[in-house]
Amino acid sequence: QVQLVESGGGLVQAGGSLRLSCAASGSIISIDAMGWYRQAPGKQRDLVADITSSGNIFYADSVKGRFTISRDNAKNTVYLRMASLKPEDTAVYFCNADGRYSRGGYVTNFSSWGQGTQVTVSS
Repeated sequence: QVQLVESGGGLVQAGGSLRLSCAASGSIISIDAMGWYRQAPGKQRDLVADITSSGNIFYADSVKGRFTISRDNAKNTVYLRMASLKPEDTAVYFCNADGRYSRGGYVTNFSSWGQGTQVTVSS
């Protein structure tokens, strides 16, 4: 299996910045896309941003212009730089990766989630 570990969450004041990171590990052959989702209590999990292997990037309207997603393909790592943070950004942020890995000598698709990292933005 492919495992994802997020880091970088924390408590910041409105207007502050954080950088989240997510590192994938395992017998990875390739990662086609990595993205960030967030979920606040009582709300659904929403896509924040994602980036494909070709570099195509999507941002949710609510974060466009403030957040920047990037990747380091050699390290199988995706980052989310969050600037001008607002209280509405408070949520648990989850990393997701889709790709292919080696299982029993065969190429197998995977879709993995990290455990999540808490981001809290005070008013």
